Amino acid sequence: MRNIGEWDATAYARFGDERTRPLIDLLARVGSEDPALVADLGCGNGPATLVLAERWRRARLVGVDSSGSMLAAARELDAQARVEWLQADLREWDPASLEQSIDVIVSNATLQWIPNHLALLDRWVSSLADEGWLALQVPGNFDAPSHALMRKAAATQPRADELLEAIEVPQVGEPATYVRYLSRLGCQVDAWETTYTHVLPAADRHPVLTWVSSTGLRPLLALLTEEDERASFLAAYEDRLAEAYPVTAEGVLFPFRRVFAVAQRSVSASPA
Repeated sequence: MRNIGEWDATAYARFGDERTRPLIDLLARVGSEDPALVADLGCGNGPATLVLAERWRRARLVGVDSSGSMLAAARELDAQARVEWLQADLREWDPASLEQSIDVIVSNATLQWIPNHLALLDRWVSSLADEGWLALQVPGNFDAPSHALMRKAAATQPRADELLEAIEVPQVGEPATYVRYLSRLGCQVDAWETTYTHVLPAADRHPVLTWVSSTGLRPLLALLTEEDERASFLAAYEDRLAEAYPVTAEGVLFPFRRVFAVAQRSVSASPA
């Protein structure tokens, strides 16, 4: 997984409704009615996992994440201790450690942080029960102004080469990528994309900057430890964001493309 520093659960939660909506749309395509075991891989600070717990109230729920701070927030949010929260790097985590087949695996806005993440899907599909479900969602907006302007602003800074390397564009698939790959693993696959137009309230700090500061901007901010160099970059970036995402009567309109895939494992499936 890329070196992106420690997560700030409070900052990530600022746009909780906007971040949860894609999960709701993803789960609408999952047909499992009464699963025994549901795993949320890349569970973050927990709200999404508790959505799963609300839908499948009799299931054993497991949330896995690499961030200790995110898991601490998740445990605090989970007042009824409904979920088993596990800290692990998903590149190394073995689903067999749960000691039973998994009926539903959900990975919401996580796989973009893992290079060559398609290779993980082999292990995850193999861990599914017959007719089990795998549902994933990844951002598909890495060519959008929010990210392109981040790179342009970084290129103006004294440590440009180092900064640009830190914000290397994640490699995520198109819907067809996941259809082809998961089909070869013996799954029936539904994949699609959606562009949400979020309406963000105007504030003293540009709201798109606030949004990306808790996600895509984090690897760069982890490097900019000196106050002056951080302020220089943020000023250059925010000026560009203000032009790309102007304040309107409705607020700041922030289009955000996401890619979804839902796969159901066939009975006794084996990779083709």
